[in-house]
Amino acid sequence: MHVTFRPITGPDELPLFLRLTYELDGEVPGDLERGNRRPEWLWIAERDGEVLARAGWWARPGATEPYLMDFFDFADGHAATGEALVRAALERLVPAGSAPPEYIRFVPPDWRQGDTAVRPRLAALEHLGARLLVERLRLEWRPGTQIAPDEGRLRFRGFAGPGEALDLMTRAVEGTLDAHNRADLERMSPRAVAEEHFHGELEQWPSPQEWWRVATRPGGEPVGFVFPARNDYGPIIAYIAVLPEHRGHGYVDAILAEGTRVLAAHDIPRIRANTDAGNVPMARAFARAGYVNYQNQLDMTWQ
Repeated sequence: MHVTFRPITGPDELPLFLRLTYELDGEVPGDLERGNRRPEWLWIAERDGEVLARAGWWARPGATEPYLMDFFDFADGHAATGEALVRAALERLVPAGSAPPEYIRFVPPDWRQGDTAVRPRLAALEHLGARLLVERLRLEWRPGTQIAPDEGRLRFRGFAGPGEALDLMTRAVEGTLDAHNRADLERMSPRAVAEEHFHGELEQWPSPQEWWRVATRPGGEPVGFVFPARNDYGPIIAYIAVLPEHRGHGYVDAILAEGTRVLAAHDIPRIRANTDAGNVPMARAFARAGYVNYQNQLDMTWQ
């Protein structure tokens, strides 16, 4: 029987897309209403009414092209069907000559020991030319967790404006352990990396920019910064950094505590954050601050 590869026609066909399961299923209806997803970004491989595979993409509201791929599932024995589905969808969704959006997958921290569903998906996308860029720790702070008191080593203030934010972000890229930034630096200048992150992500969050903090020494010299924010799904530490010349002095703990304190003042259910599994200093700082590694994230890229 012939297999059809197509996007769903509208919200009324969402149950078809949801016949295969993944933990983000419950977010899809709200994403469609907000504009984070479109029916033409939700693809299925269908045969005689049976859904054999699916793939889905996400973007920020108002975007005309998908920003990332975060759904890729197939029924047992249908890895090749899943590959064919992604190939067909990318031919429609990605302009000629452009790299496909990054793929992310949420997995348990111990997925290598017990999750048999992840590896076949990674292998299928590798056959299409993707590669695993980085594994990230997904972290969560919950109300009631103690926040380290302010010991007075640093002062905190708002940014003077976008120009200062970009200047400090540009400086922070030097010597970064972040895999995405390191990959970006292979094709862009540090300033361009900062601008892409700032304008493409940080400026887009709906939370007040007054939450953002610059950390300074008592004399006023900046040593780092933190961007507490709220995305479409809840409060986050969107970005935190210590400037290169001030690393290794323990400032990150106070900066993270300040970012946590800003968000905790707003009656929140939890705070989430990410850091690369290989960024050991930052992972340890989050652990000291009471952030729990509840999940990991695999990022695959075609670039």
